[in-house]
Amino acid sequence: MATTYKNLLNSDFTSNKTLLHESIPITGTIVSGTYAENNIKNFSHGMFQSVYDYPYLSSSANHIFDITVGYSNESNLSSSTNVQNKQKINIYNEMSQLLVGYDITGSIQQFDEDGDIAAGGTKIQEAIFVNMARLLTKDEVKKGSFIFKAQTGSVNSLPTDTLTINDASGSNGYKVNSPAGEYGVLYVSAVETVSDPWWDVGDPCGLIYYQAGIAVLTASVFQNFGTYGVGVSNPLVGSMNAFLTGTAISGNCEAFRNRFNNLAYNNTTELNSTIYFCRANHNEFNYSTNPTYLSGSKIVVKNNTQENPLSYITSIGLYSADNELLAVAKLSEPIKKDPTTELTFRVRLDY
Repeated sequence: MATTYKNLLNSDFTSNKTLLHESIPITGTIVSGTYAENNIKNFSHGMFQSVYDYPYLSSSANHIFDITVGYSNESNLSSSTNVQNKQKINIYNEMSQLLVGYDITGSIQQFDEDGDIAAGGTKIQEAIFVNMARLLTKDEVKKGSFIFKAQTGSVNSLPTDTLTINDASGSNGYKVNSPAGEYGVLYVSAVETVSDPWWDVGDPCGLIYYQAGIAVLTASVFQNFGTYGVGVSNPLVGSMNAFLTGTAISGNCEAFRNRFNNLAYNNTTELNSTIYFCRANHNEFNYSTNPTYLSGSKIVVKNNTQENPLSYITSIGLYSADNELLAVAKLSEPIKKDPTTELTFRVRLDY
């Protein structure tokens, strides 16, 4: 009688996880409006701005990321006279709820500059949020691969300094105290300056949330002189302070894009696999269940009665406990099986 089903034991399968990475470069020419701003989409609600790699009305366009800004209601910039003050506070609170969470009193926590929330320290109260498209980030941004280059200085004047920002500690020093998953601190890794810089190499200037695909930059990253720092009273005309308080969110997004040089990171696709070792012992699967295997109650492939039974294995089916077919593996060519051979087939199921 042909053996049709065989139970798999715990020793017959194992699981594996593979991380696949792809490099994602985003140039400033695209972000700053290569296609006469037709690849930049503003919305009637005015809460954020979307960037595409091609005019967004085209079927070929791919969504790259969204940009928005916000500040805490505890920020020195918060004032009811500001343009879109309520919306900017709501955006900050929404992002904080998602990425930082609540403290034991039920209050929304602020973004922490070094990620050590319990220790207190400097908070990021004015922030630019870059929400990268899932189309590009896949399952997450690869730790240690995020590099952002931006030009600083007054938003209404020529650039002064160029900063390179990365998650230098992301590969081995990332944080796990976020409801959105793992995140790393963004640091200034290089400064190309023509003036006395506001930033020094090694200064923390933001956070990158890997699974969420969101970068949080302190708004003062676009300043150069100390007198332009966020939180300073009576900000100079054209500074980021004045823009955050006196300009709509869309205007702040445009100012960010005009200071955007380039952005690069590696995405991550998590490929989970279960490998099944399907074993055919010498006394198993020597007969076929194909109706053409027998003719007149005789095995067609045998030339005489003295020969061993013979079959050819062409496919392997994986069944549930109640014998429902779940997956089929096809062999590249039929494999001969008779009582003198034992075979082990390695079936990999990816998901």
